Amino acid sequence: MPRPRTKIDLVELEKLYGMQCTDEEVAAFVGVSTRTLARRRQNKKFADIADKAKAKGRVSVRRALFKQAATGNIAAAIFLAKNLLGYKDIVSNELSGPDGTAIQIASKPNYEQLSDEELQQLRSIAEKTLTDRRN
Repeated sequence: MPRPRTKIDLVELEKLYGMQCTDEEVAAFVGVSTRTLARRRQNKKFADIADKAKAKGRVSVRRALFKQAATGNIAAAIFLAKNLLGYKDIVSNELSGPDGTAIQIASKPNYEQLSDEELQQLRSIAEKTLTDRRN
């Protein structure tokens, strides 16, 4: 014998979907599984209520965001410009070597080409680092 059919309050369903709740959240609230919601969505009336409520919710959010942008909220204006008008931030990270030449990459440093003065500088840096770590 199958389980008794759970009654889902369509007014509550409309409110939940209007707030953009996920199917998981709606199912938990009304006490059914997401599979049950998916099966009920095959009913045209049920599906229409859910779809219209989601659309109303999106319009409500857009209206509030638009109102914020119109009253000078810069973040809201930037968000709308990027999402509705296609604006985007462009960041160009181009690295170059000395005088705009290509960066030279060596697999390991060639210490044999260093002058005695450069080797002495490296030794003093290493000694200072070791001293600082000990203290």
